[in-house]
Amino acid sequence: MLRCVAERRTSYLVQNISNRWIHDVKNPPDNAPTLNENDQWLDQLAHSSENVIPTTVKNPYKSYKPAKEVQYKVVERLGKYGNDVKLSSPMANFSSTNYLKQFNSHHHRQGYRQSNFQDTKIIHCKSGDGGDGCISFFRDANRRVGPPDGGDGGQGGSIYIQAVKGLNSLTKLSSLYTAPNGSAGQAAQLDGARGKDFLIKVPVGSTVRWCMDPKIVKSKVSELTEPHVNMDSACLSLKEVLQEQEIVLECMKTSSKRSPFNIKLSRDSDDEAGDVLKTWLFKDKSLEYHMEKEWFNDFNKKMKQYDRSLVSEERKKDLFPLYGIDLDLDTTGTVKLLEGGKGGLGNMHFLTSMIRNPRFAKRGRPGLESWFLIELKIIADIGLIGFPNAGKSTILNKISNAKPRIGHWEFTTLTPSIGTVSPKLTSSTGYDDTTFTVADIPGIVKDAHLDRGMGLEFLKHIERSKCWCFVLSLENKDPLQDFETLINEVGGLQKVKKKEVLVVANKADLTGSPESVTRYERVADFCQKHNWDILPISALENHNLDLLTHKMKRCVTNM
Repeated sequence: MLRCVAERRTSYLVQNISNRWIHDVKNPPDNAPTLNENDQWLDQLAHSSENVIPTTVKNPYKSYKPAKEVQYKVVERLGKYGNDVKLSSPMANFSSTNYLKQFNSHHHRQGYRQSNFQDTKIIHCKSGDGGDGCISFFRDANRRVGPPDGGDGGQGGSIYIQAVKGLNSLTKLSSLYTAPNGSAGQAAQLDGARGKDFLIKVPVGSTVRWCMDPKIVKSKVSELTEPHVNMDSACLSLKEVLQEQEIVLECMKTSSKRSPFNIKLSRDSDDEAGDVLKTWLFKDKSLEYHMEKEWFNDFNKKMKQYDRSLVSEERKKDLFPLYGIDLDLDTTGTVKLLEGGKGGLGNMHFLTSMIRNPRFAKRGRPGLESWFLIELKIIADIGLIGFPNAGKSTILNKISNAKPRIGHWEFTTLTPSIGTVSPKLTSSTGYDDTTFTVADIPGIVKDAHLDRGMGLEFLKHIERSKCWCFVLSLENKDPLQDFETLINEVGGLQKVKKKEVLVVANKADLTGSPESVTRYERVADFCQKHNWDILPISALENHNLDLLTHKMKRCVTNM
């Protein structure tokens, strides 16, 4: 709280230190501190423990689900208790092959850049620097130079992220988010303005993970895939190159069992390297002048503890989970990604019995800078799974409000589509008017898990689906073999059994021969063995589509 000039001048003479209590060495006395208060604070700094770096901290993200399991190995344990560690992990865990491939010629030919849907985004975030402290002295008509009254710098702005409903793509996200710096302190013990915080809004279902600078990743990949550098790597796919190369991260152990380690985010600060003198601002007199004074050297030793306490406090907060965070439906509120730098101290804090005219102040602490990988996992009740040209887009077009691209060639669908189904109350089905959502993803090819075709980049959009709807084409020679291949590509039979499964045998209008009937019966016997429901339809001729929506509705409500 600011005081008027008369109250401040009186406080230097009559105020007693006993009516205040300094709780922490990192928290100096409040505005308008007295000489005795500053002396007591500096004495506490001198007698405080030098080992203020935390050995273990609570995980600030323990209430959030991990985004992705990361394989790692401990390279080295640091510190007295070994809670600070260096981990080695493949580069693929901290980058995105989908993001790195989006500028190649294949995606340009397929019109990838023209799509309004984007499910992967790497953003560069920087929190604001703290404002510098002010060097100022009180003046009035009868006093040319009075006591110091320089205010503290303002806190730098922080970066937050929040999942909000109504968004369904990452297209509108910017590539760079920079929070404003805190303002410098001013005379008359006025603190600088705090930098405004920045809020990033993403769709519900997004995951956030720390990632490497894309420029560094691209440079490393280009270097490794040069034929004259490494003949073996030149023949590898992008995913294989990233999987083979490993990076070393400094992490800190937390109390959370879900994410045992948090990545340590470092600030570009000079005092962590031991050069504490660069954190000072001087006026009229230079650094060399002050270094020759014994009183300043003694004073600087005490202030080193203050800087250590700031570093310790930052290391408790400047963390991000190794596994990332999942902003699903259960997530509420905002999540802090990067915290702004703390403002520097004004010279009003340095008036002591030994220092009457402090012509120096503290610089503000730097902000944080990092890259984050945001991936969208669409939250749909039902996910359509099938080979290219099986009729998934036609089914979605017929039963929902979505209008996906439809064609007679394979890989017509290049990006996921989601539609809302609103079944109507009829006498034949007798179900209520309840809506649900259906997601259509690009067709899967054999060996997609080995990064063939479009890979499994889009399978993440149906991971959260309550029901998996496998779409088979009875036009193919062996639909049962197609079904078994699909099961293998999405993770195996055990993973499929965890979902409600509905099998749709499409293009039934083209099957009139006994061989076609035999194909359907083989698939039906396989479904009966696993207690899965199967339905023959013709999406093109609108056969059994009402019954399909009824079975989809029942599949969703069974969960």
